[in-house]
Amino acid sequence: MIDFHFNRFTLKYLVRSYRNHFVLSVIISAAFISYSCETKIAKVEGFEILSLPSLTGKDIYTVFTDSGKVQMIMAAPMMETWDNFDSPYTEFRLGMKIYFHDGHKEPAATASAKYAKFVEKENLWELNDSVVIVNESGDKLETEQLFWDRDKNLVFTDRFVKITNEDQTVMGTGFESDPQLTRRRIKNVTATIYLHDE
Repeated sequence: MIDFHFNRFTLKYLVRSYRNHFVLSVIISAAFISYSCETKIAKVEGFEILSLPSLTGKDIYTVFTDSGKVQMIMAAPMMETWDNFDSPYTEFRLGMKIYFHDGHKEPAATASAKYAKFVEKENLWELNDSVVIVNESGDKLETEQLFWDRDKNLVFTDRFVKITNEDQTVMGTGFESDPQLTRRRIKNVTATIYLHDE
C-alpha cells in the first residue's frame, strides 16, 4: 500500500495547479465552442436563401371572385411560392385541380394536372403531366403540357392533344382554345375516330 503524505505547501501547490488546469480547460473549451459556432454561423450565412420557398401551404382551397361572383376555385395538396426571383412564381408540385365557374353556380369547366406552375408577372399558368380539361358539355381534352394565358383567356400547347366528346375522338398536335373548350382549334389533326356508326 502506498502512503501519501502532504504538507501545507504541497497541498496549496496541488490546489493551485488544479485551479490552473481547470481554468485552462475552460478557456480551451470556450475556444473550441466559439470556433465551432463561428463555423456553423458561416455555413448558415452562406446558405442560399433562393433555395427555399417564401411561402408553403398544404391542402390549399382558394376561391377567386370578381364583383362577388365566383370565377374560379383552385384545390391543391401543396403550394410553394417562390418570390426570390426576378419572375416570381407559385408551384404545385403535387398537382392541382381548377374549377372554372365564370360567375355560374356550377363549374363551366375543370382542369387538372399532376404538376402546375403560375408565373405572376406573365399571368400565365403552366400545367404538366396528365393534363385533363373537361368542359360543361363533357368534352374532354388530354395532353402532357398546357399553358393558360389569363390575360388573353387562352389555353394552348404545341404538344400532342386528344379531344373526346360523345361523337368522336380527335387527335393532333398544337392546340388553342378558351378555357371552356367552346372555341377550340387543333392546328395539325392526325386522326379522327368516330364513336358511333352513321
